Amino acid sequence: MAEYTVGDIVAERTVYLTRESLVRYAGASGDFNPIHYRDDVAEAVGLPGVLAHGMLTMGLASSTVLAALPADVRVIDYGVRFTKPVVVDPEHGADVHVLAKVGAVDETSARIDLTVKAAETTVLAKAQLRVAL
Repeated sequence: MAEYTVGDIVAERTVYLTRESLVRYAGASGDFNPIHYRDDVAEAVGLPGVLAHGMLTMGLASSTVLAALPADVRVIDYGVRFTKPVVVDPEHGADVHVLAKVGAVDETSARIDLTVKAAETTVLAKAQLRVAL
């Protein structure tokens, strides 16, 4: 069983997203909303550019934690609040940075708090994953 101490960093990584990443995710998820791959559509609806899928961002955050924990760990809760979109530039893509720290520990579980940013902007708030002890 893993040891958890409040404040410890559990995992940290930066994932580079490209427009190709978004197309691949669209194929895997079935979410072909054109705001995720067409600049003209994103602009027409008032967005700052083509956006990464919210569930892709959420999945990158949780997978960062899960890759760092023992294989038999059991997630009992995971939630986020989407605060800002991840804009994926056609030439430069976007880096999504995930930092996971132990936020709380009790007799039965540990809460992992995630800081998720793109371009120094927090894109997920109240991002917390709880694992069973």
